Amino acid sequence: MATTSFSLSKLNLRAVGLGAIAGIIGGIPFGMMMGMMGMLPMVGMLVRVEDAVVGFGVHMVISIVTGAMYGFFGPFLPKNWGAAFVAGMVYGVAWWILGALILMPVLLGMPQMVFMIGEMQWYSLMGHIIFGLGISLSFLPMYRKMN
Repeated sequence: MATTSFSLSKLNLRAVGLGAIAGIIGGIPFGMMMGMMGMLPMVGMLVRVEDAVVGFGVHMVISIVTGAMYGFFGPFLPKNWGAAFVAGMVYGVAWWILGALILMPVLLGMPQMVFMIGEMQWYSLMGHIIFGLGISLSFLPMYRKMN
């Protein structure tokens, strides 16, 4: 039985790159959704600039980084569409909890808002799930083609 190790081999670095591309693919529709909801200026506040264009740029950088992180673990995930669908949803929910419910309020100086869930957070959950699905469902065919 073959085993897979967590080394930064050439294969893993290529998977990280594919994950970054998948992060762009997943980040664009989520960013558009945030733009329609007026949420991008708040994202821009992470770099102290309350502006939608800056917020979209920050969002895309975050999307690329989180996509690359998915790519690092991608070689260890099952390689079928059903598993990719589930993995994407789980990844999206995980980043909703970590990003929207914890990091965003803390980094914006509103620690009292950690784990506060209102209407906007539910919309954010939907966006994070779309983001996770975009990453996982675009990563899988790229990764399959790589191998």
